[in-house]
Amino acid sequence: MTIDIADRLELHELPGRYGDAIDDRNWDRLREIFTDDAVFDLTGVGARRLEGIDDIVHFMNIEASHPKTHMMTNIYVDAQDERVTMNFRIVALLGKGLVGTASYYDRVVKTDQGWRVQHRECMIHRRDKRDAPCDENN
Repeated sequence: MTIDIADRLELHELPGRYGDAIDDRNWDRLREIFTDDAVFDLTGVGARRLEGIDDIVHFMNIEASHPKTHMMTNIYVDAQDERVTMNFRIVALLGKGLVGTASYYDRVVKTDQGWRVQHRECMIHRRDKRDAPCDENN
């Protein structure tokens, strides 16, 4: 699969839109980031695996402890065969002078509404290549 410039621009905006939705506590905007059946695996940061957009919205609204500000960086998109992935880093202002970082590993798909995250894994430290999921269902 080839990703054209317009697709790349839309994909590069997704992390920022996600960060702003979290910072603004605008949970409905998360529905513009994720597919309805999305999986958001937060076990790498000590939380749980979220199944589906309703679970993601519920978790973000009720269960999550959010940083004060999300800043997304090091965004890149790769396409191999029919699979499109997007990786990026977060720098999060935690308050009281503390800063945290994490890595996001996304599988993204193009829908009728635009590009959406179908599967996201978040880890405190960068994932080693050998830790990358090789099963297409992950």
